[in-house]
This record gives sequence, structure tokens and C-alpha cells, in this order.
Amino acid sequence: MKGKKLSAFSLLAVSVLLLSGCSSSDSAGVKIEVPDIPMHESMGEFEGEVNIVNWAGFVDPKWTDKFEADTGCIVKSRTAGTSDEMVTLMRTGQYDIVSASGDAALRLIVGGDVQPLNVELIPNFSDEIAAGMRNNIYDTVNGKPYGVPIGRGANLLQYNDDVTKGAPASWDVVWETNSPYKGKITAYDAPIYIADAAVYLKYHKPELGIQNPYALDQAQLDAAIALLKQQNTIIGEYWSDAVAQITSFAGGNTVVGTSWEILRKFAAKPNLKTTLPIEGSTGWYDSWLVSSKTKNVNCAYAWMDYTSTASVNGAIAMNFGMAPANTAFCATSAETQAHCDEFAAEDEAFWTKISPWTTPIETCVDGRKDVKCTSFQEWTNAWATIKG
Repeated sequence: MKGKKLSAFSLLAVSVLLLSGCSSSDSAGVKIEVPDIPMHESMGEFEGEVNIVNWAGFVDPKWTDKFEADTGCIVKSRTAGTSDEMVTLMRTGQYDIVSASGDAALRLIVGGDVQPLNVELIPNFSDEIAAGMRNNIYDTVNGKPYGVPIGRGANLLQYNDDVTKGAPASWDVVWETNSPYKGKITAYDAPIYIADAAVYLKYHKPELGIQNPYALDQAQLDAAIALLKQQNTIIGEYWSDAVAQITSFAGGNTVVGTSWEILRKFAAKPNLKTTLPIEGSTGWYDSWLVSSKTKNVNCAYAWMDYTSTASVNGAIAMNFGMAPANTAFCATSAETQAHCDEFAAEDEAFWTKISPWTTPIETCVDGRKDVKCTSFQEWTNAWATIKG
């Protein structure tokens, strides 16, 4: 980040989120079966504590101390390493709120583990929240909001400019067997990466009819699997560890592959750059969700409102390395504006090219009703066959 030294704590935050998935899609017209859980009707007395499951870097004494002093709600935080862990912890009923990525969010909503939100009780969930972070399928289901946006990031094409001599225009350099960088290509090691193949196919093979990379029928999933198996023949390595990915690029073992802007900045090598190719890409969005079993609902609502203020939401974004949800943060100083510019926080045209991670479910989130879409379990099973 410009004007702010990246900390080891932030690197830990990056490392743990790499094991997760985040997601989104326009929810208009998509009907998903979810349990009928009532929302909180009005604020009452604060209960004295709030138990949070969160990604590293999302809860910090720099902003929790003031919240505790103002509300009397003592923050008890547990850092999770994966979306699966978040889902498991929330299902114990011991936690009030979670900073869920999209795949965890949709699972929790469909499973009845979180409650719809009364946004009138969250004044800072306002027009200052980026338009592209509202009303997405991972946290807004059947017209009901379940999540308060925290931040977002894109999966970009990172490249070694000393080798490529400019930004590749297309993702073909990581997918096609005639890539000049064969053997020095990296790809994200997770079933959700199937969506990246779907993004590429959507652009280059429109006859497949892919409208949403997370809504794949069996034929579309088969096409993505075939492309991924083709890519496997030219891959140098798959990555899920941030430090290993940075080391591989910095050492010259990798020339092109999927990355985040924050990882390029950690590498601190001027020859390592990122670009958004013509096909677009995938990305991740995170949101606060409240447990359906919470005993501290007033403290949970107060936490969501407090962390949605421009200053606190922006601090979380800078601590982790992502675009803040509350874009009013951007204009507060030269440093914050530089951060927002770096992560395209106010550039909605950029985000229209990003398909944020969404857990695949049998209900087609692209609105199709005449076919059954493939589930995340089917994607998980497929991923095991791709790497051989």
C-alpha cells in the first residue's frame, strides 16, 4: 500500500484467506429455498459481549477499544483459517457474528445458521457503501439482506514484465498449450478456481451458454474441467500459500499466473505487475453475518454499524489489503485515497468485470430454471481429478 508499511500481521491475513472462497452474483429473479428466520425488530439493551469469528486483520484493538467503551460490548474474537472452519464454528451456536466470504455466507444462509438483517437498525449501511457491494446473491437472498459488506478484492493476472515485455492482453497465457510460459505458470489451488476456467470459456466459447461462472450445468462443468486438465499440462505449480507464491514469482520460477494486488505489493519487485485481461476475472467479497442463534443480537448490530463507518471500515481494508466497502473513507486523506486508487475501490466499471466467488448450488444463480446446476460438492470432486 502507498504510504503504509505492510505488516507481518497483514501477510498472515492474506495467507489465511487464500484458503477460503468469496462470492457474488446479482440476486434478482433467483429464488433459493431458505429457512424462515425472523429478523431483529428493534434495538434493546446491549448484552455486554459479542463473539466474532473473523479473518485475521478484521478485528484489532485499534478499533475494538473504542467500540467496547461506547457500548459496553466486550469483543471476543476467534480467527478462522478457512471458510469451512467459519461454517463449522458458526454452527456451534457459540458465536454471534462472522466476517464471511461468499461461499461461507451462502452456505450459512441456506443452512439457516444466520438471520436476515433489519438494515434500518444499521444506519451506516448507507449509500456510502459501494453500489457493487450491495444486493449480491451471496448475502442477499430472495430480496432479503443477510450481510453487511466489509471489503472486496480481485483475482488478477500477475506477470514478470522482464520476461513478458508488457502486460498480457488475455488469460490465454495461462490456459492454452501454446503459451510461451509453459512450465512457469501458477494457478490457485482450490475447487473455486473452476470458476476462472468458466470465465475464460464464457468469453471464448459463447456457444457453451455460460452466463455466470458459478452456475454451471453438467455440460458446462465438463468443459471447464477439460480446460483445467489441459492447463495442468503446462502448469509449473499450484498455490494456496501466499509466501510460497510470492517467493516463486520473486525468484523467477513463475512468470504468469493468478494473484492479488496485495501479493504483488508484498513481493516489492518492480518487474512484477498485475493486469485485468480482456476476459475479466473472479474475485472475493466479504460481509458481516449474524447468527440465527445469537444471544447478543444488540451488540452484534452495534458492531456491524460501528465497523461500517468510513474510518473503521477503511482501517480494516488497509489492515488487510483490499478495497473498503465504505467509499467515503477514500477522500479522508491523501493516504486513504492512494489506497482506494490502488485497489480500485471507487471504480465500479472495473468491478463489473469481476465475478466474485459464490458457492455453486443446485439452484442456478443465473436464473435458469430448466436445468439443475452443479453443486460445490461436485466441484470439489472434480478438482480432485484435475491435478492427477
